Amino acid sequence: MDPYSAEGELINIHNHFHQGQYQEVVDYDVSTLSSENELPARVLQLRARIALGQAEDALADVTGEKEPELQAIAALAEQALGNGDKAVGIIEKLAESAADNTTVQVVGGTVLQAAGKSEEALALLSQHQGSLDAVALIVQIHLQQNRNDLAVKEVTAARRWAQDSLLVNLAESWVGLRLGGEKYQQAFYVFEELAQAPATSSVRSLVSQAVAELHLGRTEEAQAALDQALKKEPKFAEAIANLLVLNVIAGKDGAEQKTLLEATDAQHPLLVDLAEKSDLFDKAASKYSAKVSA
Repeated sequence: MDPYSAEGELINIHNHFHQGQYQEVVDYDVSTLSSENELPARVLQLRARIALGQAEDALADVTGEKEPELQAIAALAEQALGNGDKAVGIIEKLAESAADNTTVQVVGGTVLQAAGKSEEALALLSQHQGSLDAVALIVQIHLQQNRNDLAVKEVTAARRWAQDSLLVNLAESWVGLRLGGEKYQQAFYVFEELAQAPATSSVRSLVSQAVAELHLGRTEEAQAALDQALKKEPKFAEAIANLLVLNVIAGKDGAEQKTLLEATDAQHPLLVDLAEKSDLFDKAASKYSAKVSA
């Protein structure tokens, strides 16, 4: 039996992870799990700890371990600690010796994509055998590449065999936010259901709901969702970044949010993009000079 299926014993901890409920994953009682599921559960808990900013502790827990799954976790922790080259080196070695390992594929693909090695990530992920985690990451990479067609193809294929899985619903919603039109409303329903139900709500689902609200032109509702997210986690970078975008859309001053985002995550993609566009504007403006007639 697939441990992540509706009947599998890892379904709850797996869903907690993909709903962004990382503390619930860390606190999950794994004492009753069967022996074959102990390692997959440990991997999820270690990934959750890294997502919560505990990469140093997670790395200490797996240092010296021989299982490819835990070596992949070590690479993820190294990357979170700023040691990107070391992380990629670990994954590239694992890709040579354990490319058929699902954790190596998914965690390795995450590390490689974060390092800007999209084609290497896709090559590793493409070797999966029915892994929805791999499918979800492939969809994210295609969307980052602006290959909406490939993302749609991946989700459509997964829908045939995964049916109403949480990950398929999320991946379909990510694609929907890119495609627009009536897809905005469909994505909103998925994110709102996750964000507003106490059992599934997290800062990430609240931000996702807010993004959908923004696409639908509902700024007040987006503000409410972001306020909820920031109440849960005041320094959550994605909530701050989207609040900055919301203020700009609403014609408000976003200086406070920009300063807060710089203090929280100086390398956030929104700040990087703004800096690049500002630099391009300055270069373009420098080619022109005001002419003053005497």
